Amino acid sequence: MRKPLIAALLILAGASAAQAQNWTIDTGHSGAHFAVRHMMVSTVRGDMGKVTGSVTFDGKNLAAATVDATIDVAGISTRDDKRDAHLKSPDFFDVATYPTMTFKSKKITPNADGSFKLTGDLTMRGVTKEVTLDAEAIRPVVKVGNGIRTGTTATTKLNRQDFGVKWSRTMDGGGFVVGDEVTVTIDLELIQQAAAPAAK
Repeated sequence: MRKPLIAALLILAGASAAQAQNWTIDTGHSGAHFAVRHMMVSTVRGDMGKVTGSVTFDGKNLAAATVDATIDVAGISTRDDKRDAHLKSPDFFDVATYPTMTFKSKKITPNADGSFKLTGDLTMRGVTKEVTLDAEAIRPVVKVGNGIRTGTTATTKLNRQDFGVKWSRTMDGGGFVVGDEVTVTIDLELIQQAAAPAAK
């Protein structure tokens, strides 16, 4: 009885693995955005560069999904050339040395309403910290031409000091020119990849 049982378990395991679906991030319809307080009176918003990466998700079991994303920090833009050049300098992101940020998921915790918490390692300026993003429910899939798409939006708040982004100045009346807390929003559109041909 033992051998048939083991064989059945192996077949089930293979079936589960086969059901996993690979998705790529559609760079042209995805983005990473940030907002940070300026001089304690206003909020500066900007965009990071292109977002690339992959997601594995079977369409049902969120807890088993994985996310691996890279953000091209060298493409950062706040629509102000002088400020953008400063943000790219060693005072902030030091893009000459660290041109990208990466996120690799470690755990996904679904909520009752379909939204979920996405926990993983974020690496910025060579520093890796665990962060948790609050993500909206995965949107219903749509078929466009021969492609199948879905997406979500996730947000989190980071302390830039934790990642070595320390530059600031004290204002004459107290407080700092640039706040430490940064709100990050990531919009993802995903394209399902064709399944690999079955081995013969």
